[in-house]
Amino acid sequence: MDLNTVRAVTRPRGRKDLEAFAPGDAWLAGGTWLFSEPQPHLKRLIDLAEMGWKPLSVDDTGLSIAATCTIAMLDAFEPPAPWVAAKLIGQCCRSFVASFKIWNTATVGGNLCLALPAGPMVSLTVAMESVCVIWTPDGGERHVPVLDFVRAPLQSSLRSGELLRGINVPLEALTRRTAFRRISLSPLGRSGVLLIGTLATGGRFTLSVTASTRRPVRLVFSGIPEISELEERLDVEIPSDLYYDDVHGRPDWRRHMTFEFATEIRNELAEAGA
Repeated sequence: MDLNTVRAVTRPRGRKDLEAFAPGDAWLAGGTWLFSEPQPHLKRLIDLAEMGWKPLSVDDTGLSIAATCTIAMLDAFEPPAPWVAAKLIGQCCRSFVASFKIWNTATVGGNLCLALPAGPMVSLTVAMESVCVIWTPDGGERHVPVLDFVRAPLQSSLRSGELLRGINVPLEALTRRTAFRRISLSPLGRSGVLLIGTLATGGRFTLSVTASTRRPVRLVFSGIPEISELEERLDVEIPSDLYYDDVHGRPDWRRHMTFEFATEIRNELAEAGA
């Protein structure tokens, strides 16, 4: 879609080239959502394509994902053998149910900043207990867990002028056993419910609930919980008004499938850890 109110496009090559952020400005990464509907409030786009950020970096702390890393780049990543949880990358990338054109344009950072309940990069990074690296307008930087970064549909914790630089995935999370469940109302539909469970070496069990809720929810247990304990925690931490309601699923259906998948994941990881 043409954005006919935009009067300028800047292409910074580094942080020193970033000009002061003003009303009517927008960061441009992939732009798959930005160009999908009218944006009459926009006057200038700041294109991040030439910032030169390395898409993916591996070191002894884990995996760093640049905000401008495309879904295709992330899916093509070949992780070290001990990173058994990295299979979630492919599972979440395929949850886009998108064409190759989207895969080669849409970015990990863009999916997080859009903050939609069904955002599969939100599902992935929340399950991996990842942390957002945010550049502040004063030249500084702050770190925010993805769990806290996504606040509500289309609402992130970014403040005016702030820029999501990347996402850090900790090494320990990448070595956990995992279980993945997803459902939509149609074979090629947007995720209505997406749950991911992880089991750490010491027995710590974590359940991340996304797509069915307005914001991500993560439940942590010191060990595999009893089903009754798991259901009680779900009831307490996900009140009825937190379940999302749109054309991709009614709240009562999303709640039912959340409980169903939570039990399946609990049983799968209990068996794996036995």
